[in-house]
Amino acid sequence: MTVPSENPWPVRGGTAAGGSPATDGLMGRERELDVVHGLLTDPGGPRLVLVRGERGVGRTMFVHAVTERLCAQGALVRAVSCVPGDGARPFLLALRLVMAVEERRPAEALRAAGRRDGTAMAALLRTALARPAPVVVVLDDLQHADADSLALLGGADFAGVSSGVRLLASAVGRGDGTVVQLAGVRGARAVTLSRLTPDETTAVVTSRVGAVPDTGLARWVRNLTRGLPGAVDTLLTEWARQGAIRVADGHAFVGVRTPMPVLPDSDRFLRALDVLGEPCHTVAGALSVLWPLGVRAVALIAGSAGLSTIQVRDAVGELVDAEMVEDLPGPEGGAAQGWTFVVPLVAHALRERLGPLERSRLSATAVETLWADADAAGVTSGATPPTTVGLDAADAVAYLADRIAEAGTLVERGRAVGELTAAAERLHPDSEGRGMLRWCQAAGHLVERPADRVPALQRYAVAAYFAGDFWTARTIAESILRNRPDIVGRLELQETATLLTAATAGDLDWRALSRLATEQWWDELALPVLAATTGRALALCLLSRWREALDLLTRTEPVWTTEVRARANPACFRDAAELALGRPERFRRSLTVPEAPHIGPDHAYTLTVAKFDELLNGGDLHAGEALLAAQGLTPEVLPRSSLFLRRHLGGEWDAALEPSRWMLANNQFHTSAIDKYLIPARTAAILLARGRVTSARRVIDSVRAPGEGPPEHSLDAGQAAVLRTLGDAAGAEESLRRGLAAARVHGLIAGTDELWAPLAELLAQAGRTAEATTCLDRLEHVSDRMGTGRTRLRHLLASAHVLRQNGSATVEGQLREAVELARTRGQPYEMAITLVAAADAGAGPPALLREAYELFGRCGAALDRFHTLTAMRAAGITVPGRKQATVESEQLLATLIAEGLTNRQIATVLRLSEDAVANRLSRLFTRTGLRSRTEVVTAVLTGYLAVTPAG
Repeated sequence: MTVPSENPWPVRGGTAAGGSPATDGLMGRERELDVVHGLLTDPGGPRLVLVRGERGVGRTMFVHAVTERLCAQGALVRAVSCVPGDGARPFLLALRLVMAVEERRPAEALRAAGRRDGTAMAALLRTALARPAPVVVVLDDLQHADADSLALLGGADFAGVSSGVRLLASAVGRGDGTVVQLAGVRGARAVTLSRLTPDETTAVVTSRVGAVPDTGLARWVRNLTRGLPGAVDTLLTEWARQGAIRVADGHAFVGVRTPMPVLPDSDRFLRALDVLGEPCHTVAGALSVLWPLGVRAVALIAGSAGLSTIQVRDAVGELVDAEMVEDLPGPEGGAAQGWTFVVPLVAHALRERLGPLERSRLSATAVETLWADADAAGVTSGATPPTTVGLDAADAVAYLADRIAEAGTLVERGRAVGELTAAAERLHPDSEGRGMLRWCQAAGHLVERPADRVPALQRYAVAAYFAGDFWTARTIAESILRNRPDIVGRLELQETATLLTAATAGDLDWRALSRLATEQWWDELALPVLAATTGRALALCLLSRWREALDLLTRTEPVWTTEVRARANPACFRDAAELALGRPERFRRSLTVPEAPHIGPDHAYTLTVAKFDELLNGGDLHAGEALLAAQGLTPEVLPRSSLFLRRHLGGEWDAALEPSRWMLANNQFHTSAIDKYLIPARTAAILLARGRVTSARRVIDSVRAPGEGPPEHSLDAGQAAVLRTLGDAAGAEESLRRGLAAARVHGLIAGTDELWAPLAELLAQAGRTAEATTCLDRLEHVSDRMGTGRTRLRHLLASAHVLRQNGSATVEGQLREAVELARTRGQPYEMAITLVAAADAGAGPPALLREAYELFGRCGAALDRFHTLTAMRAAGITVPGRKQATVESEQLLATLIAEGLTNRQIATVLRLSEDAVANRLSRLFTRTGLRSRTEVVTAVLTGYLAVTPAG
């Protein structure tokens, strides 16, 4: 969405965008601020303090902060700012300095400056600096000052001046030679502001956007700005104007397809380049394209711009002196092998400001140079270009592909298409957003023969799908199916039909997906039965119309079992349909992925990920890990959804929430598993276990899609858990029954254990024994049909709970079996829940509570850990780390307050009395100094009361 121009800052609540105006330029500068303030207030301190730093490092803001602190302490401060053009007016700075200190002698100083009388000005300056009354004169942007005044200051002996006058000056970077001399005069001290560290940069982003940046956003900001606060401010401002920064659950994201912003003409870095004039401007623009070619860029720029190599070298030297570019040192500190831009964001802005033809010509020059190098070295297409500098292997591949895309028809088309395709395949799935989608699009434009253009468009559509651009993917796929099926093979048409259907679901367009599930829609297209059947069957599966999908695939089996490639997708859909309907045998036999050697690496990857997600949907982490290992895949190559599922079951909840928040912020949370709402449901479960009750409910509500979409039974289960936590048993029962009704309509068996188990427990607690027993029978049926460790464990725990409520003493054996089973499954949170149930029923030693307490801490399940702590105290078990436990309890209380819960609701959630909650809240106020619930909320949101997982 676009952020309104009158308020380009955060819009909270799910898909927010923005940041706040820069008021945090001093973040990471606290030490330097204390040093400079101490120097200026120390009676024996230096008379001149020079603050230096490169352009954009925040000198002016830093000096203003020092000034504000001095003024707050009653100091007299006078400000003298230097601006561009001052250097042409001799003795102007000296005149302003004298007038700032010696208010009674302006006429004499004006006459001396007008006559350019250096001797008189020097005397007046000495007199002014000897003024006994304490005053601090701030000289900002000293690099713009005139040389005569700087010479007078550079010749002053500040150590010999016993006065109350102090000078606080600032100058950019290396600055003029005379400015540099000021740092070395007697009685002067220089303080250099460095770039922000990665952690400081992340802190600045957090402060600006009011949310914690995810790893991707933090990395983007660091890479594009190199830690310069001015560049960080500009980048975030431009992204905010684009509406590119999105917020979910207090975390900020920028999608991988978000374009890098182009700096406005008014930006400080571009203004500095304008001051240099020509030929620096031309050379900088060309260097923004050619810099990875190293020192060879000099000759190439000279040839393209009509300059001599000497002129280009001189211009590069000026750019280095102006701190626009910097040397790239050679191996082991040898001679520079080229140059790179100090701020990569500036290089992008200069490249985008080039005219299209100029950019194409420069890119063609780079391509021809690198191709010649590759030919000479015998390097194959798609390999890392051997002669780029300052780039890692992946970035080097992306650089060449970008230049080919920019060069367009100015380079040999056939080789360009091959290189672009190879680059896209090599960096697939392009999780870093280097440009796979852009390269595939360019390849499609370069292909000349219609018979070759359609496959290129297919690759573009696939790239768009993996980049999350579902609209582009489905548009291209449908265009091919409607307009050019005659030049595409039957297998390619089958894959295109699959892509169209998957992209439509990715777009959350359930109405369109329902049309794709009809025979009529596919009959309108002149497609082979194989393609139409596959596309329609997938649509039925994505809508959870499992019986219809299975019926269609059974009737058409002779059509799609003719060869391995044709069979791969329909067989996967059939296996999923049978699994959903409670017949998992064929799915389990398919886990070896026997078709992998015959269907290509990309297709095998997609099938493996689908099976992996399905296994983790069923709670079988070990089988999922074994599947990855068998296919030679590592977790690093998994998509976000799969990473989340793996980390969730593995108890790595902090790491799990990062991809989950991104998916929710970008409405890309559907998985290839049977349960389409698996990601938000399990995210809500994590938040609930951490005491974030309202946030869990908000996640569930935000993804519900009334209409023709798939069933939301897992969301109903999650909502029931929230309602049970809040003490609303009737609401929880209603939600569970709603989920079961939806599952019944779709014939769904898989996953219904998460509905039957809590419903049985609720009914048993309410004394409705017969109904609870019926639910247990249904749960046992699901467990027998699915045959998984998760369904068996749920049945054992629910049975024990119901039997205990009925007064039965025959639960110990069930719970001992449950503990043994949970230990074999190796999932920390599940294990902890099982241990608590066993200890609570006396089916194991009370020490099981201590183990569960530690496991909950490892996950960060603060609410469960609190309840376990209460049980440990009741059982007389020593609580490890009592002080830490107290802090965690306070943090949990603060979290519940920040979630907007009343004292009565908090008492229900914590299973305490309202008086006990009130007492705990009073102790929290006393310890923290906070005075109200509003202040507690603010403290939690700003991190003052950090809510961190215990371990």
